[in-house]
Amino acid sequence: MTSKTLDGWEIVIGLEVHAELATATKLFSSAQNVFGGEPNTNIDPVSLGLPGSLPVLNQKAVELAIRVGLALNCRVQRSVFARKNYFYPDMPKAYQISQFDLPINEGGWLELPDGQRIGIERAHLEEDTGKSSHVGGGGRIHEADYSLVDYNRAGVPLIEIVGAPDLRSAEEARSYVSELRSILVAIGASDGKMEEGSMRVDCNVSVRPEGSEEFGTRCEVKNINSLRSLGRAIEYEAQRQVDIITSGQEVEQQTRHWDEADGRTHTLRSKEEAFDYRYFPEPDLVPLDPSPEWITEIQESLPELPRQRRINLAEAAGITPQEATLVVERNLDEFAIAVIEKGADPTRVLVHLENNLADGIGELTTESFAELISLETSGDLSATQAKTVLADLADKGGDPKEIAAHHGFEAMDTSELETLIEGILADYPEDWTAFVEGDLEERKKKSGFFVGQVMKMTKGQADGKVVNDILLHRAES
Repeated sequence: MTSKTLDGWEIVIGLEVHAELATATKLFSSAQNVFGGEPNTNIDPVSLGLPGSLPVLNQKAVELAIRVGLALNCRVQRSVFARKNYFYPDMPKAYQISQFDLPINEGGWLELPDGQRIGIERAHLEEDTGKSSHVGGGGRIHEADYSLVDYNRAGVPLIEIVGAPDLRSAEEARSYVSELRSILVAIGASDGKMEEGSMRVDCNVSVRPEGSEEFGTRCEVKNINSLRSLGRAIEYEAQRQVDIITSGQEVEQQTRHWDEADGRTHTLRSKEEAFDYRYFPEPDLVPLDPSPEWITEIQESLPELPRQRRINLAEAAGITPQEATLVVERNLDEFAIAVIEKGADPTRVLVHLENNLADGIGELTTESFAELISLETSGDLSATQAKTVLADLADKGGDPKEIAAHHGFEAMDTSELETLIEGILADYPEDWTAFVEGDLEERKKKSGFFVGQVMKMTKGQADGKVVNDILLHRAES
């Protein structure tokens, strides 16, 4: 689903993203913050909630939380930790230390690659829970023979980023999470690895008739651990709610579980409200009030963010910032700009980086890449030949001209190429007529056909651009 409506209905989406912060130790103790390891080895009295153990706030976690807030254009402010009371089988002290009415970051925004701004309501600090494993049945607690608890993750520092309900499609939601992950990784706050659980998404979904200003009843969908699952969960849940409403029933506010195997959401429980958690200020921690000087110091240490990097590449290559997204995501934007500044054709630079260097640039240098692009645009190498030379350059480096000579690549003589094309056109008169008389779409289709025939007969030595130029010249003469 890429549209903003579903048969006359509008989808309203707000995301809550939990990201584990990249600290060496946990939020309130000196236990290690590392992924994996034998169960219940990265623990200490605080992680286990033992009587008499007291939390001590991790300064690095606070710094990273402020970095996140500044990168998301939030207001960094005095904050207070609170106890969130709930039955947590994987939190032995039976409450979570979080932030409630006074979060450290509030009121920001994130800009998607297409320029749309999505509001950030808050980004607050809290501790992670442990991990329960339900053994037997389908892996759910009500089907299990017994459960195991691993406290390694209990107490790991989290930043919970609560987005405004500004998203209107699964596509926008995926773009938001992708952009947010890029920012967190760029500023060194988190590794953003959804597959390891260091970044998790809860999705609030509701629907309303198209044109309506009132929000519908929302349901929160949990257990989303990939961008693909996020899109599928939104699409399923939106359709489920529309079906309920159109059948004359009312949507019940719930917390639901996404099951990747059957592609459905399932009821977990009725949705809790804030008062259900009986929040009250954490008595063992003083308010957190970072100084303006420290905030300024952190602000000045931030690297260039993906949004600005897209703008930089767009200006250098003469494209839109949205078109620069993939190269920036691969962290190849500075390399691309350096090659373009050496005079290389921006279009060919980006085509190769996006399509032919997905595994990275390897031993490729800006000098050799720029020289290769020059050989390609001058017609000395065809696009196919350039791709082969590029693979060798990325693998072991070298000189593009020497590699081309080693492969026996030589530019075809134009007169020889025209003779070859003339013979192919004679073999396919109906296709040639369709090219000459067809509209733009038909001409594009037949052009691809003829270029393919030429490439087959020349074993990839012909330059596709030159072939197209010859075809167009013949058609117009």
